[in-house]
Amino acid sequence: MNDETDAGYLEYVSGRIPALRRLAYLLGGDEHQADDLVQETITKLYAKWPRIAKVENVDAYVHTMLVRAFLDEKRRGWWRVSLRGAPPERPAPAPPSSDEKTVLRAALKRIPARQQAVLVLRFLCDRSVADVAQLLGCSEGTVKSQTSHGLNALRRILGDRVGGAL
Repeated sequence: MNDETDAGYLEYVSGRIPALRRLAYLLGGDEHQADDLVQETITKLYAKWPRIAKVENVDAYVHTMLVRAFLDEKRRGWWRVSLRGAPPERPAPAPPSSDEKTVLRAALKRIPARQQAVLVLRFLCDRSVADVAQLLGCSEGTVKSQTSHGLNALRRILGDRVGGAL
């Protein structure tokens, strides 16, 4: 890429990192995973930047890339192996701001990744059904059914813990 193209990429990415990290964190619930997803997304974005920079809605394109990276990582599953002799030292997690957030995050992790992505995009990122369908590359009906199935699963998992919140 030339210097002008690099400058456009750097300007775009530096302005979007916080929003991308927030979306990635909402999807995965882990800061490290969020950083990895954002890094993977912006790396792929750099490789395609000359074409993507001309797209009408770059943000929607990049959000789609991020959500697909999240779903791809969930599909990789159990076969990902860490080749370390001992578990890495991790800093103590910051205390949660509320018990409900912790309970909800744990419940979200227990539902299928696609339902999790739909619920996060619809309710935590305040996206419309049409936006979510476009991001996930599916029909609006699929988004609606995944939302319904995901909410029902959360209700089963959470029971009476959250009252009528869901």
